[in-house]
Amino acid sequence: MKGQKNIKKSHPDKILEAGIREVAFGMGVTVVQPVNMYGCQIDDQAFIGPFVEIQKNVRIGKRTRVQSHAFICELVTIGDDCFVGHGVMFINDTFSGGGPAGGDSSLWKKTDIGNNVSIGSNATILPVTIADNVVIGAGAVVTKNIEEAGVYAGNPAQKIKDI
Repeated sequence: MKGQKNIKKSHPDKILEAGIREVAFGMGVTVVQPVNMYGCQIDDQAFIGPFVEIQKNVRIGKRTRVQSHAFICELVTIGDDCFVGHGVMFINDTFSGGGPAGGDSSLWKKTDIGNNVSIGSNATILPVTIADNVVIGAGAVVTKNIEEAGVYAGNPAQKIKDI
């Protein structure tokens, strides 16, 4: 193709396979593959949809549902009876040093999601604490702690309704 650089054909030096490694599962958990899960805890009767990544030091509470294409990075705790919609992204690196933390996990921050929280599709959750009984609208960007029950939407997410 015109303007395209010549690409040397070769094989990657390292290929890592997605899979389930070192996961502590509760009773009655459902996982729909393919998924990439490692070093995390999935409590009783949770549901994990396909194309989900759950990294180490994550805890998913009892009866919580994580829908397809969600990304749950390290240092996230999600309570019981929650719903994580399709394509929800959790972020633990706020670029506090002016750029990506890279391998310096000391710069990563944690996220705590309460019980009975529903997070709509394609929402982005920065390192925050979210109280119990909260609904996050689809596409919302949560940049600050949510300390009271209600419905939150927008970028940045703001309370739009009491529950």
